[in-house]
Amino acid sequence: MKVLVVNCGSSSLKYQLFEMDDESVLAKGVVERIGLDGSVLIHEPTGKDKVKINTEIKNHTIATGLVLEALVDAKHGVISSMEEIKAIGNRIVHGGEHFSKSVLVTPDVIKAMEDCIDMAPLHTPPNVAGIIACGELMPSVPQVVVFDTAFHQTMPKKAYMYALPYEAYEKYAIRRYGFHGTSHNYVAQRATAMMGKDIKDLKIITCHLGNGSSVTAIKNGQCIDTSMGFTPLAGLAMGTRCGDVDPAIIPFLMKKEQMTAADMDTYINKKSGVLGISGVSSDFRDIEKAAADGNERAQLALDMFTYEVVKFIGSYVAALKGVDAIVFTAGVGENAIDLRAKIIAGVEYLGTKIDNEKNNMRGKEREISADGSKVKVFVIPTNEELVIARDTEEICKTL
Repeated sequence: MKVLVVNCGSSSLKYQLFEMDDESVLAKGVVERIGLDGSVLIHEPTGKDKVKINTEIKNHTIATGLVLEALVDAKHGVISSMEEIKAIGNRIVHGGEHFSKSVLVTPDVIKAMEDCIDMAPLHTPPNVAGIIACGELMPSVPQVVVFDTAFHQTMPKKAYMYALPYEAYEKYAIRRYGFHGTSHNYVAQRATAMMGKDIKDLKIITCHLGNGSSVTAIKNGQCIDTSMGFTPLAGLAMGTRCGDVDPAIIPFLMKKEQMTAADMDTYINKKSGVLGISGVSSDFRDIEKAAADGNERAQLALDMFTYEVVKFIGSYVAALKGVDAIVFTAGVGENAIDLRAKIIAGVEYLGTKIDNEKNNMRGKEREISADGSKVKVFVIPTNEELVIARDTEEICKTL
């Protein structure tokens, strides 16, 4: 079965086409600047040269059409016709309390997604637009939606509730949801396989560290707590997001700086995090270089981030009542050698040790714990698209 995985942003569309018989990627690519000047499709067919197509792309329907044309093109295509695509999997950021697993797209599912727009206003509209665009161009092909929040729906109520008046939960479903669920699920499963054990017997802490970051506690294969909250703003300081702060800071700054709600939303989502602390960049590579050159604020940003990851790991060891494995993934987790070493040094009281030679690599799947370490430590590149493709195949193969 060939499965097309689609991930729509507000002005972008990422895609991968899988052959599920062997889970190989036939082609992948991205459409950038949808609805803007300078829009482009970058198409990468496996075993062929990369193709770059510059053209006006007004909306997601046009973008989807260009992707399909690229996939069937006589020169740089990888399939003979669109009929070879048997299912489409869509990444969706927020499913609210409606969804605890991936589901087949129906009008009721789309309505439930639209009900979550207030909780993910930047992500949900383009997600829905992508589903509708695929439906218009391939009406007979079943679609599946895979939610970032679904994996975290196993959290107990004591972990996901906030200490606000209970009516806030009853009226508006204000609670912790968690994100990066497909990533946390994938790397936990891979770590389990590398250990040769049953995930139902393990306690795992997964660290998805990138421009957006979250830490998750997984017991017996299920999430019991995670650092992100009602939105992807909570938890760790990130590239431009503030993470956890005293909520009283918000009205205090709004009053002092004469900020509107929209101003504050931009302030905490786009001007904070390691960018706000360092004053250098939201990219950890730039911050590490600045710190190495003696920039004290850049070093502070790295120290704060490391400290927060260490604190979350410690708190989740308490919640899990122990830990068997710690996993690093995503852009920073997979590539920041020194940062991984410092984080593990911060939890050495667990009997955790890394092998510096094994840790001296980027972007590879590898156990980096030293012989005798009481806790296994892994670097595992995430593969959210494969998780989406697998869920899509499982749901659609019996239709």
